[in-house]
Amino acid sequence: MLLSMQWLRDFVPYEGEIQELGDRLTMLGLELEEIFNPFEAITALVVGHIVECEQHPEADKLSVCSVDVGEEELLTIVCGAPNVAKGQNVPVAKVGTIMPGGMKIKKAKLRGVKSLGMICSERELELSDAHEGIMVLPQDLKPGQNFVEAMNMETTVLDLGVTPNRADCLSMLGIAREAALAFDLPLNMPSLNLIESGGNAADMLKINIDDPEFCPLYQARILEGAKIAPSPDWMRYRLLSVGVRPINNIVDVTNYILFELGQPLHAFDKDLLKGDSIRVGFSPEGTKFSTLDEQERTLLDSDLLIWDAERPVALAGVMGGMNSEINDNSTNVVLESAVFRPGTIRKTARRLSLPSEASYRFERGVDQQMNSFAMDRAAQLMSELSGAKIISGVAKNEPKPWVNRTHTYRHARCNSWLGLNLEPEFSKKAFTLMGLNVDDSNADSWKVSTPSYRLDLEREADLYEEVARYFGMDKIPSVLPRISKTFDASIIADTPYGFYRRIKNWGRGAGLHEAINYSFVGDDDLDLLGLPKEGRVNIANPLSEDQNVMRTELAPGLLNTVRHNLAQGNNHIRIFEIAKKFIEDPSSDTNTREQTRLGIMLSGARNASEWPLEQGDADYLDVKGLVEHLISDLKLDKAEFTLTEENSYLEPCVKITCAGDEIGFMGMIKADIADKYHAKKEVWMADLNADLLREKVMAHKIKFAPLPVYPPSRRDVTVIAAVSLQAETIKQAILGLKLPLLESVELVTVFTPEGQDEERNISYRLTYRHAQKTLTDKVVDKEHKKVLAALEKALPVRF
Repeated sequence: MLLSMQWLRDFVPYEGEIQELGDRLTMLGLELEEIFNPFEAITALVVGHIVECEQHPEADKLSVCSVDVGEEELLTIVCGAPNVAKGQNVPVAKVGTIMPGGMKIKKAKLRGVKSLGMICSERELELSDAHEGIMVLPQDLKPGQNFVEAMNMETTVLDLGVTPNRADCLSMLGIAREAALAFDLPLNMPSLNLIESGGNAADMLKINIDDPEFCPLYQARILEGAKIAPSPDWMRYRLLSVGVRPINNIVDVTNYILFELGQPLHAFDKDLLKGDSIRVGFSPEGTKFSTLDEQERTLLDSDLLIWDAERPVALAGVMGGMNSEINDNSTNVVLESAVFRPGTIRKTARRLSLPSEASYRFERGVDQQMNSFAMDRAAQLMSELSGAKIISGVAKNEPKPWVNRTHTYRHARCNSWLGLNLEPEFSKKAFTLMGLNVDDSNADSWKVSTPSYRLDLEREADLYEEVARYFGMDKIPSVLPRISKTFDASIIADTPYGFYRRIKNWGRGAGLHEAINYSFVGDDDLDLLGLPKEGRVNIANPLSEDQNVMRTELAPGLLNTVRHNLAQGNNHIRIFEIAKKFIEDPSSDTNTREQTRLGIMLSGARNASEWPLEQGDADYLDVKGLVEHLISDLKLDKAEFTLTEENSYLEPCVKITCAGDEIGFMGMIKADIADKYHAKKEVWMADLNADLLREKVMAHKIKFAPLPVYPPSRRDVTVIAAVSLQAETIKQAILGLKLPLLESVELVTVFTPEGQDEERNISYRLTYRHAQKTLTDKVVDKEHKKVLAALEKALPVRF
């Protein structure tokens, strides 16, 4: 919503700093986005007075003017406008001035006569499309005055962000109410001096509404004898300051009231309407209708139309029709003012891609009680500007009159919700200044009636928000919620126990079940896995021969857990264990070196239930995904995975490294070993060094980085490569180029064509982003071609 300061001061006598106003409105919920001068492009122009005007000696259609611009010497300006004459005040662009279109005024010589500036037309100043001649200014202006100031044009406009619930702030009046609330200023409404004469509009025009639910109010006034002409400068400049193009004195008034009071209006040419009735009703399916933008629309039976006695003449709440628009020959006017159901207007405007200032307000709801005042003020302005006579009375149909809404307000509860200790009088004053009526006869439970323009106040909690707005959202103290936490909690977090507890919480959160196994295993278990006899720690007095050594790996215990679960009929196995392994070390005081490991083991179906989850058995991608998820959860550098042959019980076996350090391994338990543990399906395992992970986490240094501001640009590429070429190798080759705009490379999918054993298709998604600007397609395509060329040169691949 664009707020003109001149216009605002018609309602409230605000004379403070503009930035302060913007800051206070922001705290009230109307965020200030920008402050600008709508006529910035013409601020360099000055008022000039034509002292002499003679015909150019070498050109019949040119005039040589001597112009007083408040300087010691007159300026000689050659002008080709037919209406230029001696004694006129005109806008002058002096040498060096940059015009709105970007043209710079320079010294020129036209047919042998020097010209030191330009006398401007309204089109050259982008004030209107008029270009038949120069713009002639009032005679009471002084030469040399700044043109914008002399014409009393707006120099300060605030661009405010209005949330969808605050429809009342889509007008100068609505924002004036907020300014009056913020600075405790009086609010002045526009004066209304409506002069009616003759006839009765209610007899001349009948209003019919098919369904009151979709149109609770429709009314109209009739004006006769209007003379269509341009609006006066003050109105045109105000409309231009808020981004509206002036059209004529009748249409401009409807736009003026829309911005001033928030009520959309529409003016019909009465002589183009058929019959003496207007009907509000839905469109038959497939109806063709031409709107004011000269586009033919195909309508649905859910689109609401305004009909005369024979045909549709407007798309209700969205746009009028060409068949009844005001034109240069119009003399009689029907001025419409209505209230429509917001959802209906919104659906029609969205479906037809036909946004308008009117639909923008109807979609959010308009003030039904302000409707008559807005229509009467518009009729008065039309009469004053066009000389039209206002017919007495109003053609009106209001099947659903406005009913005031009353809400309960409990002050003690409001204080509790806001965390404040306000006095009841504070809330009562806030509501009164906002135009709400308060009945506080019951001190514990007030009755608060909300006005028709505050459609957003629907429940008691909304009243609490109003109290908070008036108090100042920025003044409400920030209070952290109370958390029950012992003094030991922060200390424990840094201990090995705290870290392992964090790992266990992660495992449970990832859908794994924790396994707790004995540290004792048998030599047979270790021999079955092909683990070396060197380094085993034998137990002096074992409980049994099955538990005669300390475990040197977590795998035996986890495999026994798998066997036990399978024996109990649990075929969906997702387990983890964090425990120590033991290696003989003569240099240790205990003759044993301990290391904490994290083991993860998966077997059977990927998901416990069939529908609606993805089907299939757990595989390499599942266990790899869990490892990557843990590394990400610990905020460590991205893990790298390399195929290796260094394991006696895994095939394949993949080495896991992070920041150059080997942190573990993973792979599939060999089929003959898994069979010994009664596993009929693949068993996948990951084994990580938990002590090393903790060291890396404890060495963390917290860094903060700004979030990306500019959007990314993504490109997908499919690489055709031999099966033996690893996808990670291709990814690292791309990242190795170290292109400054390349943010990330992600593997999307791998596809092996049917009947093809030697090659496969590997798809990657490359993300490009610049930290300082939005990338264009041309720049991204150039970078992407570098990637493809370098990849094809470095590796045996094709695209």
